[in-house]
Amino acid sequence: MAYTYDTNNIFAKILRGEIPCNKVLETEHSLAFHDVRPQAPHHILVIPKGPYVTFDHFALAASDAERADYVAAIGQVCRDLGVQPGEGGNGYRVISNAGNDGVQEVPHLHVHIMAGRMLGRMLERAPE
Repeated sequence: MAYTYDTNNIFAKILRGEIPCNKVLETEHSLAFHDVRPQAPHHILVIPKGPYVTFDHFALAASDAERADYVAAIGQVCRDLGVQPGEGGNGYRVISNAGNDGVQEVPHLHVHIMAGRMLGRMLERAPE
């Protein structure tokens, strides 16, 4: 089944300038901004400017230029935050939720970059 993009989702409205954001970085194909409900001292969202619903949708349908720009934007945000473990930072977590089981709230691809404290386990262990 093909992905259907909702042009009225909140990130589409941010990209059109209808809703403001606290911008961190903007490139030709990507936008990074502070999450309005941060779950860590650093909580940045990075979205592609194209109409992609999930990471797999983006990976399979985006152009090479869009994919390269998006990955570079994520790296730049981590560098700008000073959280890269290879550069003396304490690390970070990147999360992208997809679909119902992934608890995706906004149907526009976005990654959460979270850092600035120990984040704990990603998921609780499933009962055996």
